[in-house]
Amino acid sequence: MTDDLGKLILRLTVGLLMLMHGLAKIMGGVSGIGGMLQRVGLPDELAWGAYIGEVLAPILVILGFYARIGAALMVVNMFFAIGLAHMKDLFALTPSGAWALELQGFFLACSLAVALIGPGRYSINRR
Repeated sequence: MTDDLGKLILRLTVGLLMLMHGLAKIMGGVSGIGGMLQRVGLPDELAWGAYIGEVLAPILVILGFYARIGAALMVVNMFFAIGLAHMKDLFALTPSGAWALELQGFFLACSLAVALIGPGRYSINRR
């Protein structure tokens, strides 16, 4: 039972925090992401995937409805985010000694954990 409560807390934490980034995309759009994609030779239409990775996927994770799939989509989203916008900071530290990508690392690792362990008992389905 405590395992399932831990899974719920993990799902809610990573899902809600990622969803906040998605809401920012809803309010401000994804044109900046489109430009980054074009610079690496990818079509800017792929920027719409940010809505999947930062809105739809977190909702799936929060609800525990195909949470593993939602979490896997968030993992893909984070690989794109790190690859497109944060590669220069991959091995960088902040002035206080923290990893410069600790937020991105948090999203990536927690999403991967949910994808691997599943949503637990407190979910709509257990997939």
